Amino acid sequence: MTPGNMQEKVCLITGATSGIGLESARALARQGATVVLSGRDPGRGEAALAEVRRTVPDAKLDLLLADLTSMASVRKLAGDFQRKYSRLDVLLNNAGLMLDRRKVTPDGFEATLATNHLSHFLLTHLLLDVLKASGASRVVNVASDAHRMGSLDFLDDLQAERGYSGMKVYGNSKLANILFTRGLKRRLEGTKVTTNSLHPGVVRTGFGLNSEGIFKHIVKLAGPFMLSAEGGARTSVYLASSPEVEGVSGKYFAKSKVAKESRAAQDDAAAEKLWQKSAELTGVGR
Repeated sequence: MTPGNMQEKVCLITGATSGIGLESARALARQGATVVLSGRDPGRGEAALAEVRRTVPDAKLDLLLADLTSMASVRKLAGDFQRKYSRLDVLLNNAGLMLDRRKVTPDGFEATLATNHLSHFLLTHLLLDVLKASGASRVVNVASDAHRMGSLDFLDDLQAERGYSGMKVYGNSKLANILFTRGLKRRLEGTKVTTNSLHPGVVRTGFGLNSEGIFKHIVKLAGPFMLSAEGGARTSVYLASSPEVEGVSGKYFAKSKVAKESRAAQDDAAAEKLWQKSAELTGVGR
C-alpha cells in the first residue's frame, strides 16, 4: 500500500473514538492530515484524542460530538464542521451498530438503519458542497462482506417491521452502504469527488458488545481469531489517502484491492430506489 501525503488535508471520521475509526484517525494523522474525530461521548472523545497524541505527538486533531441515531444531531455535526472548516478532503463514514433486538430512534427509525445508513446518507448530502469545493476529495463508506446476508427485499421493509433478525438487519444495512456508494458515484459524475466502499475484515474491537444477547458472546469467543483494529483500518486508510486510487470511484474494496460485491449490491435500480426512500426519510433533496 502506498501511503499518501495528507499535509493540509482535512478528514472527518464518524465513529472515531474506538476501534477501526480510532486507528484510521491515528494513521491519517501520522500522514499529516488534520483529523476531525466524531463520536457520541465527550469523555471517550477526549480519551481518543489523547490516545492518538500518545503515538503521534504532533497530530492535528479536533473532536465534534454527534449521536448518529438522531438526524438532528447529524445536521448539527454538519453545521459545526462547516463553521470551523472551509474544506473537506476525506469523509470517512465509519460508524456502525449491530443489535440483536429491534430498537427505534427518537425519529421513529429502526436504530441499525439510522446509524449505519441514514446518518451517513444525510451527513454526506449536507457536506457535498464543501467536498466538491475541495477538489479531488473522497467519500469512503465502511460496509462489510456481511452485505451478502442482505437481500433487496429490505427496500420494502426498511424499518424491519415485518420481523426482526439482528444479523439480517445488519447485513441489509451493509448492503445499503454499497448501494448508497453506487448511487452517490452516479451523482458525483462531472466532479472531482470520488466514493468507494469497503470490507474492513473481521475485526477485534468493541463492535457488537452493545448487543444484549447471543451476539455479545459470539463476538467475545471469536475475538482471538479476528484482525486487530489497526489491521481492520488499513483499507479505510488506503481509500482515504493512497494515490493509487485517485480517480477511482464506485468500487468495493477488501484488503486494499477491488473486490466483487454481491449481485444485489450491483443493482442500479435498487440503488436508485434506496436513494429516493432515504431522501424522503431524511428530508433532503433527491
